[in-house]
Parts: sequence; C-alpha cells; structure tokens
Amino acid sequence: MIKCICIDNNNRPSRVPENKWLEKGKEYTLEFTMTVHPQKKLAFQLREIELDESCSPYTWFLASRFAFRQEDIGKLIEFIKDCNKITFSINELMKVTTVST
Repeated sequence: MIKCICIDNNNRPSRVPENKWLEKGKEYTLEFTMTVHPQKKLAFQLREIELDESCSPYTWFLASRFAFRQEDIGKLIEFIKDCNKITFSINELMKVTTVST
C-alpha cells in the first residue's frame, strides 16, 4: 500500500463533482498508475475516489498533484514498473512529483 498526500487540488474540471475531487493536505492510497494521453504524463487512480464514466475523460489524477514520503519512493517506482510494464527511474519520478519529509 503506497500513500500519497495531495499538494495540488487546483483546476478541478467542471465534469468532476466536488465530492470526487482531491482535498489538499489529505492522504490517499494508490490503486493503479499509468501514463495518460494526450499529455503523456504519469497519473494515478486512488482507492478513496472513483472517477467513473460520468467524469470522463477525467478518470485519472496527474502524479504532479501528489507528494510521497521519501521512504516510499522505492516502492512507488516498483509499483509504476509493475502497473505499466516499463522501465522507470527515480530521476523520471522526481520530474513529476514531490518528496515530502
């Protein structure tokens, strides 16, 4: 189980109801990760919020909205590799997210 903290809940799309949007400072649990298109950016699905078809095309949260504890970075990289079947480095991760203390 990998936890993350929301650090950016700005710019909620109008198609996503407030009750399905992120709360800044709140902790969430990662369920799945992938690279979303057309942005070609790392994104997450969360256990606590289900962005369903009614929110389409917004069914993922961009990784840049979250911070991770330093001790979880290794687990996060493995999680990204497992979900995406790709090679992923800590340098790539640091480009798209934040480490909290």
